[in-house]
Amino acid sequence: MAVLLPPDAFEPQTALLSDKVLGEARCWLGTPYQHQASLKGVGCDCLGLLRGVWRAFYGDEPETAPDYSSDWAETGGQENLLTAGRRWLVERAKEVAEPGDVLVFRWRDGSPAKHVGILSTPITAAPHIIHAYERVGVIESPLVPAWQRRIATVFSFPEID
Repeated sequence: MAVLLPPDAFEPQTALLSDKVLGEARCWLGTPYQHQASLKGVGCDCLGLLRGVWRAFYGDEPETAPDYSSDWAETGGQENLLTAGRRWLVERAKEVAEPGDVLVFRWRDGSPAKHVGILSTPITAAPHIIHAYERVGVIESPLVPAWQRRIATVFSFPEID
């Protein structure tokens, strides 16, 4: 059974943890895209990738992900992704995003955040992210300026005891 701590007990990840996060995320490269799935090498969506990386370091997921349709953000209008992230991850300023951090994106201004990826190279250089992309699978791709403008928030994984 996982021990659940309140978010204010968490510290941002260290360089060592960020290297481990990137190593684990890269192990998922090539996993096919499958909506709501989270099984390395078999299938996952963007949230499934994040859930799988979490399990690699913390064990059981802290809460069960609810069923969700592919248009959940457009039909629900709630910030479910950001709310859950704030419960279990450490929110950081976008300006200090580092490799290993979780980036959360909005597809359109005013719409709820709907996509996540893990920053794999510094945002100040030629940034890349690891994410599960529909019809493609888990890839490491450039974080182009159009995507950078869509970052809603940045989270770090909490330190491992």
